[in-house]
Amino acid sequence: MTTATKITLLRVLMIPVYLVFMYLSGGAAGPWMFASLAVFIVASLTDFVDGYIARRYNQVSDFGKFLDPLADKLLVISAMTMFCEWGMWPAWALMIVLTREFAVTGLRLVAAGKGTVIAAGWSGKVKTASTMIGLCVLMAFPQVDILRWIVIAVVVLTTLYSGAEYFIKNGSCLK
Repeated sequence: MTTATKITLLRVLMIPVYLVFMYLSGGAAGPWMFASLAVFIVASLTDFVDGYIARRYNQVSDFGKFLDPLADKLLVISAMTMFCEWGMWPAWALMIVLTREFAVTGLRLVAAGKGTVIAAGWSGKVKTASTMIGLCVLMAFPQVDILRWIVIAVVVLTTLYSGAEYFIKNGSCLK
């Protein structure tokens, strides 16, 4: 197992810790929310670190290609789900994110069946980064409504844009 993959696994293992801290925070600012934020930031940074190490030291693997985006999705969806449970994230916004993830994964599976690999697009990377940063903002300022709605808008818009881009560029795989 490569170092990059071990770092990705660390991100996956941090998710339950993050969720426990989030649960203990009850959605309110305070020590547990800040502990959640710290774990989320470290977990998010491992996304960039594992990618850098994989490319820099030629540690790109099929398992890593599978696990890295899965770890990202699990981390982000776990945060959105907790905020949704507390009424701080609308279910429709969570469904947009989930629908995009399932649709792009499905497109990739169809393409792979035809021998085509769909690489992560730039807009997908922007979506992931802006979502992670936005969720950090929500954890830092959980009771500030205007920030919450700005984050939701950015997440939804980048999610829709990147999803549309994947299908516009690779929709021919579905024919």
